[in-house]
Amino acid sequence: MLLVMATLSLFGEPQELLPFDGSAILHNRIFDENFTREAFSLLRESVPWEQPEIVMFGKKYPQAGFSTWHTNTGVSYVYSGIERVAHPMTDLLDEFRLKCESVAGASFNSVLVNLYRDGNDSVSWHADNEAINGREPTIASVSLGATRRFDLRHRETKQTVKVDLEDGSLLVMSGLSQICWVHQIAKTKTAVGPRINLTFRLVNRV
Repeated sequence: MLLVMATLSLFGEPQELLPFDGSAILHNRIFDENFTREAFSLLRESVPWEQPEIVMFGKKYPQAGFSTWHTNTGVSYVYSGIERVAHPMTDLLDEFRLKCESVAGASFNSVLVNLYRDGNDSVSWHADNEAINGREPTIASVSLGATRRFDLRHRETKQTVKVDLEDGSLLVMSGLSQICWVHQIAKTKTAVGPRINLTFRLVNRV
């Protein structure tokens, strides 16, 4: 049980990252440092981590990193040929969800939890544009632990935006961001510690 409640920080002004075609607003250090430290440890120890296989060019490869899907709707999440069966939302994930809703001004009922153990764990260029998320979803992405670089690239102009996602930060993507842009967490040879990422979204049955 957490001893520290998730209080929002007042430090830092929100920053809009996208110049056009959607929105990606970064809130630095939105969560209290003591809370994120304790939450990181609890999540790493208690989450039922999975390493599914992604189908690429007809072959199966282990996903670069561990993850798990949580929702009380019972809806599975399907992407890249993977079906993620739902685990229940925990009290801690629900606490994060409520704080994200208050900042983003949106409702969420599910979360994909990702563990990046070191710089070798990554996620390649993609968009969260599955039908289950809706056409123009709002997605709230919480970063815990080590800082990792996050890249966004416009599908047509190829303009790229790069930003460091630090512990306790919240990135809220909305509007055309999943239609017009793709994003990634690239591998890095720089020594970097583990990071946990929570991506909250509102899923619908399709």
